[in-house]
Amino acid sequence: MIGMNFQSFLTLLILGFIAAVVLHSSFRYPTSQSVDGFFAKWIAGWIGGWLGSPVLGHWWFRIQNVYVIPALVGALVGVFALIYWRNTTAIVATVPKGVATVTTQPEMQRKAS
Repeated sequence: MIGMNFQSFLTLLILGFIAAVVLHSSFRYPTSQSVDGFFAKWIAGWIGGWLGSPVLGHWWFRIQNVYVIPALVGALVGVFALIYWRNTTAIVATVPKGVATVTTQPEMQRKAS
């Protein structure tokens, strides 16, 4: 799959596009609703589709060297992983600074006096 021809590349591009459209319209998170978020999902779908056949196996029918069903499942997994990663990092990034810190300095001062 590494040295693929142009038809295999286009097949993966179409499968990645399908996965990106389905999950872009299904999961409406504010961090990934822009045009660049859609293109990031499309790229993640292409990579997931490229890894789909070697990881999930070679079954059912194929177009050129791309097995369609494992590539589509891999594309969906790749896009979903990107959505999950972007939203968990967005949640962590929005936590205010002083929320997670615990100060024990006043207690130590009470014990000392």
